[in-house]
Amino acid sequence: MASFRCKSVLFAVSVLILLNSPAVQCGCYKRIFSFGDSIIDTGNFVHLVGDHPSALKERPFGMTFFHHPAGRVSDGRVIIDFYAQALQLPLPPPNLPEQNTGEFPTGANFAIFASTALPESYFKRFNHRLRTPWNLGVQMDWFKQMLQRIAPNDGDKRRILGESLIVLGEIGGNDYNFWFGAARPREQAYQFIPDVVGCIGSAAQDLINLGAKTILVPNNFPIGCVPAYLSGHGGDDEPRDEFRCLRWFNDFSARHNQALRSEVDRLRARNPGVKLIYADYFGAAMEFVKTPARFGIGDPLVACCGGNNKYHTNDGCNATTRLWGDPLSFASWDGVHMTDKQSVEAAAFLNTADKAYHAIADGVLNGPFADPPLLRSC
Repeated sequence: MASFRCKSVLFAVSVLILLNSPAVQCGCYKRIFSFGDSIIDTGNFVHLVGDHPSALKERPFGMTFFHHPAGRVSDGRVIIDFYAQALQLPLPPPNLPEQNTGEFPTGANFAIFASTALPESYFKRFNHRLRTPWNLGVQMDWFKQMLQRIAPNDGDKRRILGESLIVLGEIGGNDYNFWFGAARPREQAYQFIPDVVGCIGSAAQDLINLGAKTILVPNNFPIGCVPAYLSGHGGDDEPRDEFRCLRWFNDFSARHNQALRSEVDRLRARNPGVKLIYADYFGAAMEFVKTPARFGIGDPLVACCGGNNKYHTNDGCNATTRLWGDPLSFASWDGVHMTDKQSVEAAAFLNTADKAYHAIADGVLNGPFADPPLLRSC
């Protein structure tokens, strides 16, 4: 999620645990190419900011792993970093800083803060204006320009993509988040689901046509459990589930995910030689919402960095707002995005309590939160 009006939660994984996984031995892929929004942006947005001020350029962003801001909307790494580490690849570089010169021998990340799946023009029919110029189509254009530059002939394109892992999202959450954040009629957002899912499916098919053989397609998170949603939409009369999450918004995410799952199944039937992996971020995230103590988390519904309201979200996260404690004890970093966990701390939890990042990424790598698990697709 790019901001309260941008995106939903995300999680990463313990390096110590991942280093014991089969990925370290298999060397499955030579490259990772990824698309999405701030959940996996590794520096594209900060590059475009240039010399202009941005909270992402200041601590406490990046404080736990890099020990300095690193272009990520997190206190440390984002989930694509953990996938790369598990697969023995360097952390995915953002595309834009080397857009015209980079060879990207181990892949590139095209994800960017606040990106949507659908273009701004789509929402004009609803008299709704987005605040972002970036969408999945723009990222695909960046990708095709890069691919043409490093591999001018079709054979080389197909070889490069055939030996690469494509991570297609999470993308599409902002299409809904911008709408909900603008206080529009929530039920109208149901109309967007077929088009958001169709956009993701079209991008996947385009990548397959270019030569991709393995594509990971994550679903949306339980946005009803996101602190920024709880703060912005959690009035006294808003129905909640047994975990204190907003029932309507989680049901909406589930509706999107059901449609996305059907689209992945359709793509599988159409492309029998391609490995399409459906990643269940929703299911994995709900594990630590249901049993936070198991993951070494205090309250999974409050942010580590932010304001002084009930969910710590009213002031956003920047150099002057409050840190409510060690990020290791929180699932949510800034009310929207999730915390990193330093690998040095992983040992303490290795046999006692998995963390939120591990619950997601390890569940995708090894199961049960992916169909099929990523490492079994090697």
